[in-house]
Formats: sequence, C-alpha cells, structure tokens
Amino acid sequence: MKKGKWLRNSGLAALAIVILLTAAVGCSSDSNSSNNNTKGAAEEKDNGDAAKGSEKFNLWLGWSATINNDSLVQKYWKEEEPGIEVELEATQGDAVTALNLKLNTGGFKDAAVFGRSEIVKAAMIRSKKVISVEQYFEMPDKYPSLAAIPKEYLEEMKDADGHIWSIPTWFDQNPDNPWPGWASQTWLVRTDVLEKAGMTVADLATLEGVEAYLKKAAEQKDDSGKPLLPLSFLMDPNDTASWNDENAVLSTFGVTTGGGIIPAEKKGDELVLLYDDPQYKAAYQWMNKMYRSNLVDPEVVTDKKERYKEKNKAGRVAMNVGSFFNVDPTLWEQLDGPTEPGWFYQVVPFPKVQGVDKLGANTVINPYPGYDVYISKDSKNIESIMKFLDYTLKPNAEQQNVINEGPEGKFWGWIDQPLGQWKYIDAEYEKARNSGEPAQKAKVTPELYMISSYNNDWYPWWNYGQSNKAGSKKTAEFTEAVGQMGGVRSTEPHDLVKAKAGGLLEKYLPELENIRKEYRAKLIMSTSDEQFESTWQAFRDALEKRSHWSEVKQEWFEQYDALIKE
Repeated sequence: MKKGKWLRNSGLAALAIVILLTAAVGCSSDSNSSNNNTKGAAEEKDNGDAAKGSEKFNLWLGWSATINNDSLVQKYWKEEEPGIEVELEATQGDAVTALNLKLNTGGFKDAAVFGRSEIVKAAMIRSKKVISVEQYFEMPDKYPSLAAIPKEYLEEMKDADGHIWSIPTWFDQNPDNPWPGWASQTWLVRTDVLEKAGMTVADLATLEGVEAYLKKAAEQKDDSGKPLLPLSFLMDPNDTASWNDENAVLSTFGVTTGGGIIPAEKKGDELVLLYDDPQYKAAYQWMNKMYRSNLVDPEVVTDKKERYKEKNKAGRVAMNVGSFFNVDPTLWEQLDGPTEPGWFYQVVPFPKVQGVDKLGANTVINPYPGYDVYISKDSKNIESIMKFLDYTLKPNAEQQNVINEGPEGKFWGWIDQPLGQWKYIDAEYEKARNSGEPAQKAKVTPELYMISSYNNDWYPWWNYGQSNKAGSKKTAEFTEAVGQMGGVRSTEPHDLVKAKAGGLLEKYLPELENIRKEYRAKLIMSTSDEQFESTWQAFRDALEKRSHWSEVKQEWFEQYDALIKE
C-alpha cells in the first residue's frame, strides 16, 4: 500500500497548533523527589562505566503477554545486536493494580514499559523509585537515537523543574507528517451468514437493519449443529475507556471515546465529557436490549480473550463489533480462499442511528509517544537499558519491523526494494509467527514494536507481500476502509488536557475506570427496563460518590482553560 493512499490529517496547520499547545504544558512534581531520583543517573553520567553493570536487564511489561525469554528475536539482541540480554516479565490482571502492588512491595527491578498514562506517570513519580532521564537526550555521541527524538515530545514531558521521568517510545518520527494509525473499531459481519439470511451489506446501513440480520442469524447453525451467536464483542478486563470493543457501539450512537484522559467532544458550542453524553446511556440501553433478546453471546461478560478468539475461529459468531484485532486477523490472513469461516469476515459501515448526525470518534490520530519506559533508581544496569533503547529508537522507517521481527535479511527480507513489500524468508520462523498460537509466536518474537518508533514513509503491515496467502492483504484493506468511515479524527486541543499534579483528576481517574468496568457489565446484563434504570442511577451515584465526578469535571475544564490560554 503506497504512502498517502489512506486517511490523511485534515490540516497540518491544525496539527502545528496542537503541537504548540502540547509543548506549552508540563506536569509539576515534588522537587525533593526530583533531586533524590536523579542522583543515581547523574552519578552514572559523571563516572562513565561505574554504574554500567552487566549487559542484561529486566523489562517489566505493563500488560498481559505470553513470555518466552528464549525467543529468536531476543536471542539476536543478546548474541548479535545490540549485544544485550533482555529478560521480559509480563503483568497479570489489571495493569494499574499490578503497578501499585509492585511499587508498594519494593518496586520493579530495572525498567518498566507502560502505555502512556497520567495515572501510571503519577504513581511512578510519587513512588520515588524511578530516576529522571532528561540528561540522556543530550548525549548525541553516546546515544544518537535518544538525542534525535523530536524536541516537541520532550518539551511536553518536562515537569515544573525541567525533569523528564521516562524514555518515550512509539512516537511518530515526523510529527509534521504523521502516520494516520491503525483504525480497527468497526462492525464486522460474516458475509456467508449474511447471504444465507437473504440479506446484503446494504441492508445493514441502519441499526434496525442490523437487528433484523441478528434475528435471522440466530436461526442458523454452525458446522457442529449449534445455533450461531448473533453478535459478540470482547470485554477485556485490561481495556480502557479509550480502547474497548463497546466503543464501536458508542461511536455508532455519536459518543466520542478516543482522545484525552477523559474523552470529550464538542456538541454544538459546548464540550461534553464522555459520561455526560446522553448517548452513552442510549448505547448501553441498545446493548442491553440485544442481550435480553438473546442476540448477544450470553457469555460476553465473562469470556476471556482466548475463548473469544476460539469461538470466532470455530465459526460460532455471525457478527462482531469492536476491534477486529480482538477477533484475530490470523483467521483470514492465513487463508487462500473460502475454506474457513474466517475468510468471510468483512468490515461494514457504522449503522445509522435515528437522531445521530455524526459518529463519535473512537480513534484519535496523535503523533506523540504512546508508551513510556521508566527506569528504577535501584537498577545496576542503566547503561544497558539506555544502550538497548538507543537501538530500538533508531529513526529508520523500518525500525519497528526490525524490533518486532529481527533485522532485514535474518527472518524477513524485501521482495523488490527497500521500503517496498516484504516477506518472511525463514520458513520455521514464519510458521510459528503466523500460527495464531500465543505460545508458538512467543518462541520467535515478543512483539515489542511499541518500544520503537514509526513514520509515514513505510509501515510494515501495509506492505506485507506474502503472496502465497490470498487473505494476507485483508487486514490492511480493513483498516483503510474503517479509517474512512467517520470514527477517526485528528488530535484537537481538548484531547491534550492533563491531570494537575496532586489534583483531583490524578487522584480519581483510577476510580473512574473501576466504576466504568463495574457498571458496564451490570448495564448490559440488566433483566428489565426498570433494572436498567436502577443500575444507571447507581452508576451515576457511584460517579459522584466514589470518583467525585462533578469536582473532577470542574478541574478538567479549569485545566482545559489554562491550556487554551497558554
């Protein structure tokens, strides 16, 4: 897929304003904490190899993952380039809960990588168990890749004392010409089931049409003779308000879920925060209606990710809503034709809801870093950590593929020319990599693309040219189509609101997430209209009593006003 064919940001001038606004905002922190936590790093800078330690370090991942520390890619890192052994450790269960437990029981060993989060940042700084790292961006002779990180990203990360508390990763190397991102929040239909129902994609243009299809799909059976599950989605316990499958339904109802620490969108002349959008309730009323009508998988609330994928692979589901990555792209990518149910998956436009004029944004294009690597003040391997990150953050267009799959020529190679199409060149690596089995995949790669960076010159999964599988191009085609459906927009100023250090947002954002996860299941599983209304009122009461919603909202608007003034 050629550069520029897919979605483009609507205006570089708007992006420039966003960057300017973002660069002007910093998070303050306790000055004593700053001084104490930077001491070890400063001594290392002064004393050269004194704090070098061994060429090995432990990297704690802020998400669940299948780990195999003997993977081929990790073996390459250790034995060839950059000559460092990286021992990975995954998180079990909720990431923020695991973080607080870890910090309260001695901290992590060497380094930790988390998706960018004000909650995580505040917890790390408050713990006084991490070092500030601003000096490492000013050592071009020793760490040229760290020195090449766009300055607007680093300026935005500074606290009131000028300290930076993490190494940013997964950012666009060219903020003035950003890559548009993967769009995957969608409605995904099985076209074979649709055809048997006597319907076409055009019949799914409205929510009423979708409901009609789900009723007809419920009458069909899978290959084992079991009735099909009309609609399903994944309720992952590790998801967030900005990234979960229900957001595709919320988008359909006009609710914006992508963007800042609390998603917001302009409704007329007013900015409306996520939980105050009346359509938020309407979306969950519809999901509850489908659940009570037996048109949603009855196990949707309790199913784990692997079970969800198994049902889709077995052809048990007629329609999915949410990220097609959760369904599992290997279901179609490994096929040559209509030999398995996965071949028939197709993205369709968001159905029209009466009274909704505009889709809510579920994906916001933001070139700023998406992940942060924090360094323990007790680590004796700081030099190894920085050397490794300097390797992962080389500002090359193909670097994310190098980190994910090893260097070009090892397990993969160009088909025609550099920055063109590519394919796997190691048959055993490819077999395990594309097996669809987490344990097999973990034998070859830990998939740590998020500790690298990217740009718009070349993106690997738009250029995967393995021609022997007809389904291999479908994922890129899906994301291109979804990106043009209306649920994707560029970053706007209100997406950049930050929590004030020590303020209410910082304090209550974790509880907001707890409440969202607790009540989404209760709302969906309500057994009557009356119980739904009672649950909804309990949800609103919990927002006020447990997360002080009105006060949090007031602080958000104060932070927004301050941002606009700056």
